[in-house]
Amino acid sequence: MGLKGTGKTKTLVELVRKAVDEEHGDVICIEKDKVLTYDIPYQARLVHASEYGINSLELMRGFISGLAAGNFDITHVFIDNLFKIIGQVDAQTLAGFLSWLEGFGEVDFTLTVSADPDSFGEAVTKYIV
Repeated sequence: MGLKGTGKTKTLVELVRKAVDEEHGDVICIEKDKVLTYDIPYQARLVHASEYGINSLELMRGFISGLAAGNFDITHVFIDNLFKIIGQVDAQTLAGFLSWLEGFGEVDFTLTVSADPDSFGEAVTKYIV
């Protein structure tokens, strides 16, 4: 989480590459549009959220659940710029979504969010690495 231009996407791409090299399962990367097509290794599944009409946290939950239901080998899901995909949400709503991801099971999640961490409080910032 950080303000626009702080290198979040670049870090995410590096983490996707590392996950592809080191993890023994399928790696998924969700982005809004076709921006990372040439940055993400072909071994990772790149999903363009705009092609599936994902524009809310409820739809994102359903989409992630569907991915996991269809593929038990997923080890890591990356989401680039969550607010660009679903729109801005308040701290309580974001904290609920992050808590849901945390309890999702054997899948790890890494997200980027373009926002000031100080404006979201401890319920969200505890997830920031």
